[in-house]
Amino acid sequence: MEKVDVMIEPLRAFLAEVGIFLPRLLLGVLILAAGFIIAKAASFAVRKGLRAINFHILTGRSGMDGFLQKGGTSADTTDLLGVLVYWIVILAALIVAFNSMGLAYVTELLGRVMIFVPRIFVALLILAFGAYFARFLANAIATYCHNAGIRDGDTLAKLARYAIMAFVVMIALDHLEIGGVIVRQTFLIILGGLMLAVALAFGLGGKDWAAAHLQHWWPAPKLPPKEDELP
Repeated sequence: MEKVDVMIEPLRAFLAEVGIFLPRLLLGVLILAAGFIIAKAASFAVRKGLRAINFHILTGRSGMDGFLQKGGTSADTTDLLGVLVYWIVILAALIVAFNSMGLAYVTELLGRVMIFVPRIFVALLILAFGAYFARFLANAIATYCHNAGIRDGDTLAKLARYAIMAFVVMIALDHLEIGGVIVRQTFLIILGGLMLAVALAFGLGGKDWAAAHLQHWWPAPKLPPKEDELP
């Protein structure tokens, strides 16, 4: 009889653990179901809210929607932000569900992911507003150059736009903590190299070319003749 009890004791312990875990599992499933519903509602509210304030027009003019469409997707930046909000809520529901089941390691892992996803949301906003500002400034520079009679205004506008976009991308990557010091140092090295190349081209190899273009961009005003030179 004692041998039978020894053999049954592990089974009793296993069934007791299952009896303790099943209510936790049921609670976790209910939390996930509620999280799924809340995630759907939050994603729908974010998309509708952003479209109500014409955020999709801003991203369309900034060129981000066109970039996404060239990648083969029909979704725009607003839909992408809605998907991010959906997964943020799902991750929060998973953290609460696994925490209720006592799975601490899984909760810690999902917590780290949960910290990173909102950074993607903010980085996309930085890219959207930065791209819009870069395009707006490029159009302003091109219009001013055309009105002022400065040639190669389109080239100057493109250079300004690319420079601003490079700076905005660097800010977004720094916010995501991708690359860190390496990205910043690389950007500064490339920028310094470009400035040095332009300076050498203007000062050494392209002196005449630079003088001609400067004369085209900013024509020197004609001075009135001196009194001694009057006929």
